[in-house]
Amino acid sequence: MNVWIAVIATGVGCYLLKLGGLVTPQRVLADPRVRRFTELVPVALLTALIAVQALAPDGRTLEFDGPRLAGLGAAVAALLLRAPFLVVLAVAAGVAAGLRLLL
Repeated sequence: MNVWIAVIATGVGCYLLKLGGLVTPQRVLADPRVRRFTELVPVALLTALIAVQALAPDGRTLEFDGPRLAGLGAAVAALLLRAPFLVVLAVAAGVAAGLRLLL
C-alpha cells in the first residue's frame, strides 16, 4: 500500500510541476537565474540516475563494481572525445562486457 501512495504522490507531483511550467508568467521564466536553474536541473537528474545505476544497482547498498565503473569511465572518455551517442553506448557496454568476460 505504501508503494501505491508513493506512486500516486509522485504522479500528482509531476502533474503539478508540469502545470506550474505552463502557468508561470513569461517574465519569471525570462529571469537569468530561473533560466540557469532550468538548464542545470536535467543535468543534475541524469547525473543522479547514472550514479545510482553505477554505484547502487539494487538502490539500497553502495557497491563498487569494477567492470561497471570501467564502462562508465569509458563512456565518459568517449563523451569527452565527442563521440556520437550510440558509439558511447557501444564503448561502455563493450568495455564492461569485456571486463566481465575476463574477470
